Amino acid sequence: MEPHLLYPLSEFYQQLGRPLPEARTLQPEEMPETHRRLLVHERDMTPTLEAAHGQSLHVQALKRSHRDDSYSRLVLLKLDDGSTAAMGAISINLAVLPENTRQLVLEDERPFGSILATCHIAHYCCPAAYFEIKADAPIVEALGVDVECPLYGRRNVIRGSSGAELAHVLEILPKTAPPRDPFA
Repeated sequence: MEPHLLYPLSEFYQQLGRPLPEARTLQPEEMPETHRRLLVHERDMTPTLEAAHGQSLHVQALKRSHRDDSYSRLVLLKLDDGSTAAMGAISINLAVLPENTRQLVLEDERPFGSILATCHIAHYCCPAAYFEIKADAPIVEALGVDVECPLYGRRNVIRGSSGAELAHVLEILPKTAPPRDPFA
């Protein structure tokens, strides 16, 4: 069964008893150019956003859930200057990760892509959907955007070199474009 368009964000909304914000699937070419450059690719978002902003990313965990070998977190990816580069929800399969990697994940200090790079875990990204989402109250508060302004994001599956699912990720970008093109 195909996950919900907004999975794993949908899991956090369900836990909070909140209705999901309005969202619709987009084809890559329907996305505004500034967001397409940052979302439509098969790379990790961590290095893509760091290159675009010229700063390192840090995790600010908003919510967490840990059941058996599944660890989920709702986060803001913050830049060195304190601004927000993205909002994300991730569900990580701890069972397929080495112990040292699991420990880094549970510390909630670094983005998952950064942890995978540091631990030299071969992986690849499989974007599953691109979307436009209307910012509701929690997203407005987290990203500091206008009420009900359209934002853009992607749902992605990160797989290990064997094809095992390491994580499901949902990434939403704020309205403002970063200062530089990561592909330039």
